[in-house]
Amino acid sequence: MTTTHNLGFPRIGARRELKFALESYWKGQSDREELHALGAELRRRHWQQQSALDLVPVGDFSFYDQVLDMSFTLGNLPQRVRNFEGDPLDNYFRVARGRSAEPPEAHGPCSGAVAAGEMTKWFDTNYHYIVPEFDADTAFTLDASRLLEQLAEARAQGVPAKPVIVGPVTYLALGKARDGSDKLALLARLLPVYAQLLEALADAGAEWVQIDEPLLVTELDADWQHAFNLAYHQLKSCRVKLLLASYFGPLAENTYLAANLPVAGLHLDAVYGRDSVLTLIDQLPSHKVVSLGVIDGRNIWKTDLTATLDWLEPLHRRLGERLWLAPSCSLLHVPVDLAAERQLDAELAAWLAFAQQKLEELQVLAVALDEGREAVRDALSTNRAACDSRRRSPRVHRPAVREAVAAIDADLARRRSPYAVRAARQAERLRLPAFPTTTIGSFPQTAEIRQARRRYKAGELDAADYREAMEAEIARCVREQEALGLDVLVHGEAERNDMVEYFGEQLDGYAFSQFGWVQSYGSRCVKPPILYGDIARPRPMTVAWTRYAQSLTDKPLKGMLTGPVTLLNWSFVRDDQPREATCRQLALAIREEVLDLERAGVRVIQIDEAALREGLPLRRAQWRGYLDWAVACFRLSANGVADETQIHTHMCYSEFNDIMASIAAMDADVITIETSRSAMELLDAFEDFHYPNQIGPGVYDIHAPNIPDQAHIVGLMEKAAERIPAERLWVNPDCGLKTRRWEEVIPALRSMVSAAKRLRESIARAA
Repeated sequence: MTTTHNLGFPRIGARRELKFALESYWKGQSDREELHALGAELRRRHWQQQSALDLVPVGDFSFYDQVLDMSFTLGNLPQRVRNFEGDPLDNYFRVARGRSAEPPEAHGPCSGAVAAGEMTKWFDTNYHYIVPEFDADTAFTLDASRLLEQLAEARAQGVPAKPVIVGPVTYLALGKARDGSDKLALLARLLPVYAQLLEALADAGAEWVQIDEPLLVTELDADWQHAFNLAYHQLKSCRVKLLLASYFGPLAENTYLAANLPVAGLHLDAVYGRDSVLTLIDQLPSHKVVSLGVIDGRNIWKTDLTATLDWLEPLHRRLGERLWLAPSCSLLHVPVDLAAERQLDAELAAWLAFAQQKLEELQVLAVALDEGREAVRDALSTNRAACDSRRRSPRVHRPAVREAVAAIDADLARRRSPYAVRAARQAERLRLPAFPTTTIGSFPQTAEIRQARRRYKAGELDAADYREAMEAEIARCVREQEALGLDVLVHGEAERNDMVEYFGEQLDGYAFSQFGWVQSYGSRCVKPPILYGDIARPRPMTVAWTRYAQSLTDKPLKGMLTGPVTLLNWSFVRDDQPREATCRQLALAIREEVLDLERAGVRVIQIDEAALREGLPLRRAQWRGYLDWAVACFRLSANGVADETQIHTHMCYSEFNDIMASIAAMDADVITIETSRSAMELLDAFEDFHYPNQIGPGVYDIHAPNIPDQAHIVGLMEKAAERIPAERLWVNPDCGLKTRRWEEVIPALRSMVSAAKRLRESIARAA
């Protein structure tokens, strides 16, 4: 019989129960016992939802991040939190977000603020993990309590448990050596702790352990290849069977390496890495299990089960019981259950599968392989009809959009003058001081804003009253910024539910779920729009709100847009055409909005490309192709404006040092990036790469509740000025402020403005 299993399940809950429980705990409104009880209930529910599987993942549940969980399991805590007393959970949250809960007396010594762990993207997804920290003296000590408790919990409930852990080589690769030491030198210290963990899991009754090594789908030099051999030859004597899981792409040149590692089974991504599957099977010893990820764990489209069976059946005949079936990766990256959706029309809903439906698809495939297609005839027929409907639907294909894309020429992507000419004209028009201050766009989304949006959507508030409520919030935001003394203002985005969803709701070719939430990091969830068809902009999307905000102030106010690459990468994107083609459609729509903003008198326009690097292929050999079209799409959206109009872009929580040339090629007049958690480390690239335009290195970490002081910000900007001429530096937070509270934002921005003034005084004294 074909074994079915899952690599991981969404942990936030179908109604974001984990999000709300975490935020209640952090605010001091609930206690630790209540949070643990909610976690146990979610685990019980999720295991029940996976009960048809032969093996169910355990340990994939996390209160914040699975990589941070692994750091605590391995005893790899940053020095700054090692000496704090109190409950380990509170210390865990200190690393994750800078502090645990409020008020301070509720959680003793763990309530004090520390620097939060650096956060970056998990491979090429929109999930963020907390970066492990290393130095030459890093030591590891096992604390398996979290994993063992969840395993005992699962076994008590009769769950056929398969513990899930991050593999040792990927764990080291994901981390940073703060002192510049060699991370791989730590492998010899790390492996004995992994061996202890595996033995502890064996003692607790585990037969199989899933050990995730997605690093295997990236390009590995000889040292990292050797690390894999060393690691798994040292762990092969452990008493559990290891299922080594790779995902997000093909094994390619690492196929031979993976096939010969001494593990009991290998999981391959057969959606995004099918090209490696047959080669691996040919090289794999006959006693090893082959787990194929045949259901897309990263997107929400229904699997073509008939086509998948056509490919699988010969493999099943060849492998027999050695063949396991699973989703391509953890289902962390998709929503929980399509059955909860009530507003999607029937035709579109029939094209989709969320986590629960993907597991049902998996069962259909397994039954078809074991008992024949006739045993699941009705399910296959329904699936085939839905796939055919999507291929034929006129909602998907718009001839006018295809014609507009075909008419794009190179001139549309060029600014009229080089940067030096533009900069002089913009300086004359805007008349900004040295170290100009601004924010990234959004301001706190208060309870009043959310309530007005809910009432408007429910029909309890008419359009006029809703507009009045939003304009009042915009006016408040403008007043606060003027009082603080910011130089370039924003309207605060009160009317926007999400930086992608807001635009998608106004573009043809998008659809939206009610409960399609996906975890981005910690308690932060996003509801990616469903990009199902050709994109067109029927009307302006932001002009009226921006014009109103600009009417309230004489200071320049930025028009705020989300860029085409981010709209692409933060959506569930159609898979029936190349992503490049879809991105060009989005770029044309944003270009129309940019030009309308300029015609409305907006002097500064920011086009956020927070997800530019996120879409980067995992193999460097494929980077150039992606970056060429991604940069071209940004330029297409931005470069129709006059020289006097200043174009900004923003990027956050990614490593940019290795793509600086492409960022420069975007030719934005000003770029703002996240640098606060990395203490300006991201600016190291500027020591060798002379970035030509203006840059705002983020100095206020908005993902932590900590409030920076003036001295801290001045110190960060002085570091930046060592690499970038002061006359080209801006002062700004590292991201939008929608998730923060006004009582945090005001003092933080006050510190930022006062720091900018102090920097200007330093320049004046030097002159």
